Amino acid sequence: MHAYNRISSSGHSSPSPPPSPLRSPRYRQGKGKGGRFPSGPQQKTLAQRLAWILLSVLLRRQGIFLFAPLIYISGMLLYMGTVSFDVGPRINNRPPPGSLYRSPQLYEKLRPEMDSDNSSSSADGLATVWKHSHKGGEWRPCVNQSIGGLPDSNGYIYVEANGGLNQQRTSICNAVAVAGYLNATLVIPHFHFHSIWRDPSKFNDIYDEDHFINTLKNDVRVVDHIPEYLMERFDRNMSNVYNFKVKAWAPIRYYRDAVLPKLLEELVVRISPFANRLSFDAPPVVQRLRCLANYEALKFSNPIATLADDLVARMKERSANNNGKYVAVHLRFETDMVAFSCCVFDGGEEEKKEMNAARERGWRGKFTKPGRVIRPGAIRINGKCPLTPLEVGLMLRGMGFDNSTSIYLASGKIYDSERTMAPLLEMFPLLQTKDTLASVEELAPFKNYSSRMAAIDYTVCLNSEVFVTTQGGNFPHFLLGHRRYLYGGHSKTIRPDKRKLALIFDNPNIGWKAFKRQMLSMRSHSDAKGLELKRPRQTLGDTEELESAIPEGVNPLASPVKILVDYTAAELFLGTPDM
Repeated sequence: MHAYNRISSSGHSSPSPPPSPLRSPRYRQGKGKGGRFPSGPQQKTLAQRLAWILLSVLLRRQGIFLFAPLIYISGMLLYMGTVSFDVGPRINNRPPPGSLYRSPQLYEKLRPEMDSDNSSSSADGLATVWKHSHKGGEWRPCVNQSIGGLPDSNGYIYVEANGGLNQQRTSICNAVAVAGYLNATLVIPHFHFHSIWRDPSKFNDIYDEDHFINTLKNDVRVVDHIPEYLMERFDRNMSNVYNFKVKAWAPIRYYRDAVLPKLLEELVVRISPFANRLSFDAPPVVQRLRCLANYEALKFSNPIATLADDLVARMKERSANNNGKYVAVHLRFETDMVAFSCCVFDGGEEEKKEMNAARERGWRGKFTKPGRVIRPGAIRINGKCPLTPLEVGLMLRGMGFDNSTSIYLASGKIYDSERTMAPLLEMFPLLQTKDTLASVEELAPFKNYSSRMAAIDYTVCLNSEVFVTTQGGNFPHFLLGHRRYLYGGHSKTIRPDKRKLALIFDNPNIGWKAFKRQMLSMRSHSDAKGLELKRPRQTLGDTEELESAIPEGVNPLASPVKILVDYTAAELFLGTPDM
């Protein structure tokens, strides 16, 4: 019989293929005849049958492999939806080290050993703080005054100094440098009233104007007003005078190329605002004028200087047990600083409400912009949180200053002072401020003027044996440079590593000995940094090129001058912008 074939072949049927040969007789032998395999059919398990059926279907329908990825993904999704992953080990989301404010707990732990160490074998911090020599010889000031007259002036420069006390000081020093470089006459800078500092003081309220003019007389002409015949050209209105909007950190050649031609044409130019409008990377002839203005010409007015000198004398009297030496600390823990930092301390919900209100009051909308994410823990780890009074006390005690050390605290109104200042007063009972050293009557003329009060703090800090800065800003940077000027290049300043402090204060396992070892190392590092010298950036070629480009009529400042230290000007000359 032939098999049926659907495809015809010329009308004839094809024969079927021959049958398959029979298996070898030995495979057909039954079990009873000694065969190696059973003759009957094997019994398959249910799993084997299902696997056989699935394999048969796949082999017969090979197109199903196209859907294999989809089937696999669907199966994984079903599996993930039905299996609980809670059976695995739980990960404890511990905050990273240094991200939390746990200094109060550390203080309670270390206090017994700290008090015991103070009463037995504590080293005298004031006697051992400076291991490096600072008696002079390392550097010489760069402010040797010129002898002789000045050429005819190229015109008058009028600047408006904005910001607080130290940012205004930056403007004054830069204005002196620019006026001297352009051989112009500088009009006493006008202090712009600032909405934050709210101090209406004029130049002569803070500085001795006559001393300023006389000190600079051989280098830069300074007058208190523009002559009347020139102001008539502008209808006696300064707003009609051409005003330069200078970019921040402009190089000195900008003033030569852009300002000088207009000055020669108009005879009067105005630059407003003027804070930080001159690059730090200036040649020695310019830096010399900055130094001369900052360290010699700018002397506080007689009322400020008299009270400040009295407070210095009183601090030395109260430090008789340490030979008149005292430590000055610049503490920035006012409400606005705490709010601006966005750091979290130990005040709980009350602190959170007060800081949110302070941020909205001082910087309306700045911290609540859509998409802005504030991470207090990351800010603390990065060393950007202001040190609390408690942390300052712990640090100083660890650095070897015992409770007999006299401390002068330069600060504004401390946030929640009754609570936050208590630990610092426990560690240093001889702590003083201008409010405790001076009577109410003595402070009354300065009380409502933030710049004048800051000037008093500046003088007392300047004359201390040790200056401790806890936060950046113009105030400590000016003092660093001024103290280098006074102490032969040694700033005699402790600048703590706040990133390292964040880790140490957040370590609950550290003991007093280990803590003290870390603090002494930090103090020693500050001493070494106080004498660190950096290679001058100015090359001889740069100096020659600049001096050859000085316009005719500009005083070339006859001989090359050795600058005090070619640091970043943030420390040496002028400081950094106020926040």
